[in-house]
Amino acid sequence: MTSQTTGVRTPAKAALMIGALGVVFGDIGTSPIYAIQTIFNPGDPHPVATATTNVFGIISLVFWSVTIVVTLKYVLLVLRADNHGEGGILAMITLIRGTGGSSGRRTTVVLAALGIFGASLFFGDSMITPAISVLSAVEGIEVLQPGLAAWVVPITAAIILGLFSVQRHGSGRIGRSFGPIMIVWFITIAVCGIGGIVRHPSILKALSPTYAIGFLTGHFGTAFFALAAVVLAITGAEALYADLGHFGRKPITRAWLFMVFPALILSYLGQGALVLEDPNGFTSPFFLLVPEWGRIPMVVLATAATVIAAQAVITGAFSVAHQAVQLGYLPRLRIRYTSTESAGQIYVPWVNWALMIAVLTLVFAFESSAALAFAYGMAVTGTIVINSLLFFYLVRKLWRKPLWMVIVGAVFFLSVELLFLAANLTKFVHGGWLPLLIAVTVFTVLTTWQQGRQLVTAKREKEEGLLREFIDTLHERPITRVPGTAVFLNRGNTTVPLAMRANVEHNHVLHRNVVILSIETLTVPHVPEEERVLVDDLGYTDDGIIHVTARLGYVENANVPEILAQAAAQSTELTVDPDDTSYFLSAIELKLGDTPGMPRWRKHIFLATTGITADAAEYFHLPREQVVIVGSQITV
Repeated sequence: MTSQTTGVRTPAKAALMIGALGVVFGDIGTSPIYAIQTIFNPGDPHPVATATTNVFGIISLVFWSVTIVVTLKYVLLVLRADNHGEGGILAMITLIRGTGGSSGRRTTVVLAALGIFGASLFFGDSMITPAISVLSAVEGIEVLQPGLAAWVVPITAAIILGLFSVQRHGSGRIGRSFGPIMIVWFITIAVCGIGGIVRHPSILKALSPTYAIGFLTGHFGTAFFALAAVVLAITGAEALYADLGHFGRKPITRAWLFMVFPALILSYLGQGALVLEDPNGFTSPFFLLVPEWGRIPMVVLATAATVIAAQAVITGAFSVAHQAVQLGYLPRLRIRYTSTESAGQIYVPWVNWALMIAVLTLVFAFESSAALAFAYGMAVTGTIVINSLLFFYLVRKLWRKPLWMVIVGAVFFLSVELLFLAANLTKFVHGGWLPLLIAVTVFTVLTTWQQGRQLVTAKREKEEGLLREFIDTLHERPITRVPGTAVFLNRGNTTVPLAMRANVEHNHVLHRNVVILSIETLTVPHVPEEERVLVDDLGYTDDGIIHVTARLGYVENANVPEILAQAAAQSTELTVDPDDTSYFLSAIELKLGDTPGMPRWRKHIFLATTGITADAAEYFHLPREQVVIVGSQITV
């Protein structure tokens, strides 16, 4: 396992740490704004009274939940389960696939499907986080002036529009802009928390696990339902893992241990102290903890911080979508690389605008952070539980740890996380259904695309025919060999590219030099330069036909001109003049038919999903004036 920051200069490492503060920790870093307030919200179907025993128990539960789930599990353990520097559930799936032999194939298939559902839940999280985070901050104006409540939703919508509009500049540049703001944020909430602790230092006793355990055992009914809101303190934990490829494990770990974690705990302790001092302070303990003169600046700072919180999951969604494309769960999407220092920093326009529409819909539908809180908890707990199941499978199969150690670790973490999940299931009718509905929808699209792609590939290979037989018949055909080089993109070296077959059969023309290019996406993020390109004449050098295989990692860019230049540099049999090269693409039109293998309703979804496929010439970085597109039709 490696880190993206290996070999990076010290100034660059510092920049990555600041960037991580600005992107990775925005979500979990703004949880103090709404977590405690939600727990004691009297509008909850199962409200928690602000009795002294309850306050100590809640703050203790929050502290130990953050410590166990985020610090122990994610920061110290899960971040080590990277796939050559890349993180997230889909990266974990590729690791699981690599562990499955014939005896474990069924297990890996089930776990991979579970992981896809976890990735689908993360997309739900990516929709809910910007809505609840920005709403909770803008609601601070109600503390200043209750008459401004009607402006909360319009202001939130304007902020979200602005946030999604700047995504094209890249997470690295955004992170460097947001990083200093988050440094100010964490220092500020820590100082405010210390102020509350000084006024009521007895709250420090809540750091003892006895208060959390005593609250759970002595007031289980109250504590169990409260867990559905306590989980809000660990929202954003999965974003730490999903954003691993953007900044690397060490910058994320250091930023968490030395700044984020201490600041969060001080804020929660301070809010607990405030509620002990003033039981009515539960209405907005975060903002009431701030001196009256500083509340307007705090609302502004909190709004900026929640914009950054939204950035964390948006960036993670870009990573997950990119990996889904490369692993065959989504069609080819337009992807822009926004950094020369870190290959993980990308921008996916279609995902960006789809998320924006979804987030705005949630803002106008729910109108308050409290209304969204129950939906939020379900998305978070579902993703975290699935992450644990996959992680401990890897600990056993990949890291070869003793079975007893795996069982002890899995039981310890899952006992905590399943308790959170069970508590959130009680909120299903109060909004918990929303992330599950989103996840089921996304899961259906991802798995349908994978299955439909397999059906199309099988039919396409049948129509293409064997390359060897086709070339053997070239001498029997009345074709003209014209000057220049023709590049045909194909899925392998055994079948005929549809564009090549059509050009010969209908135009009776073939270039003197023919390159059949296949691009293989491997289940690793990066492929070493020397292993990236393979040139094979297939025994048809006299016919001027050469096959090139490009092997790319699932986060790498498929730049065809660069691939051909590298192939020409390592093979004397291949000469490519960029100005005298034509690129032939097969544009396949899919039609609904009665082909077996997939239900008709899923075929409709598959055909609809093809509509978001990016332009092939742009995706492969082809000079558009040298591209020839040949159409064909396949029925599914």
